[in-house]
Amino acid sequence: MALFDRSALNPGVPPREVGAWAMYDFANSGYTTVVLTAVFNAYFVGVVAERADWATLAWTVALALSNIAVTLTMPAIGAWADLHASKKPLMLAATIGCIVSTAALALAGRGDVAFAMLVVALSNWFFSVGEALAGAFLPELARPEALGKVSGWGWSFGYFGGMLALGLSLAWVLTAQGRGETAEQFVPVTMLIVAAVFAAAALPAFLVLRERAAPVPAAAGQGAGIGGALRQVRDTLGKARRYRDFWQLMLCGAAYQAGISVVIALAAVYAEEAMGFAQQDTMMLVFLVNLAAAAGAFAFGYAQDRVGHKAALAWTLVGWIVMVAIAGLTRSVAMFWVAAALAGLCMGSSQSCGRAMVGYLAPPAHLAEFYGLWALATRLSAVVGPLVYGLVTWVTSGNHRLAILATGSFFVLGLVLLRAIDVERGHAAARADAAPATPGRP
Repeated sequence: MALFDRSALNPGVPPREVGAWAMYDFANSGYTTVVLTAVFNAYFVGVVAERADWATLAWTVALALSNIAVTLTMPAIGAWADLHASKKPLMLAATIGCIVSTAALALAGRGDVAFAMLVVALSNWFFSVGEALAGAFLPELARPEALGKVSGWGWSFGYFGGMLALGLSLAWVLTAQGRGETAEQFVPVTMLIVAAVFAAAALPAFLVLRERAAPVPAAAGQGAGIGGALRQVRDTLGKARRYRDFWQLMLCGAAYQAGISVVIALAAVYAEEAMGFAQQDTMMLVFLVNLAAAAGAFAFGYAQDRVGHKAALAWTLVGWIVMVAIAGLTRSVAMFWVAAALAGLCMGSSQSCGRAMVGYLAPPAHLAEFYGLWALATRLSAVVGPLVYGLVTWVTSGNHRLAILATGSFFVLGLVLLRAIDVERGHAAARADAAPATPGRP
């Protein structure tokens, strides 16, 4: 049996192209896994900021500023990509920017707080732009009834890229520690490893992936430049009532993604500060989370297409609530590993599920714009979630357990907001859009 089932793909889409698209998930996952989750965040708090009381807050502020920049720019970038059918060249520029800035993190040492914050913010902005534009290819590749499984293929494959970057980094760390090197010596090399893996693994996407979208004619007086893109976003915002289920998904996503962003940005910090993990233990923990996340994304992709987008997402949010309760209340290392495995299952499934739901609710001629709006929601949540966590640790003199328990409220809110979404009504509204359909779509 072929790795990618042709019956799930749109006419004219070869499986190898889906494989190339999935390779982009594989390529960029090393950035989130090593830089944001397992290594550089803890290195920033413990070495760059020298464990100052404000260190965790400074890390969250850097990410918050970056994500605010994403929310301000990504919808217009997406609209511009639709107007010019230029998702691929913009994705290439964002990819190069993320690779270069990730490599630049190797220059951050003890006391270089401002430099590290600036480069982390820049690399995260580039990453977010590239991720949103890659997601906009999904509805061009997959049939509407198979968006869940195809999204799951890419998302689950992506975690293996994260594990590759993490595994290579862990091997370097253990070898360097055997030579008696300190974190100041071996962590910078891991940033170069991540940049190299990203560059090599992203190549297939740019060599094989096709731009099927046709340029969208600008409305009278609207223009096709940046001003036209901004006016297109304003026009979409003016149609909020027509796309009310998409906007409800935006609110739901902003809520639950705030919780996920805490886990991504602060898991290593929590493991080391609350559970007493050493850096190599934390890296092994994140390795387990990635394995579970790959399984969750793959399996739930099929379940999503069978039981429906809404039900699948609801089950993942319930899982997140259980995970937070275990992680925040247990002092047992074994139970914390259980919580980490559950976090992985929920992370892969909920993020892949959200990406597929956006494709189901987005008008065919405005895919990049709507994925840009989804990026606005998820990046805004990435401002709120880690900042709330950082503020809780600050006002409680470093109580990470209370901070992780507070994170659970985001998943509860997401579950409440999910109830109001009518997925089929939203899909019908997207299909009724007056704009012409994208070539290659059924």
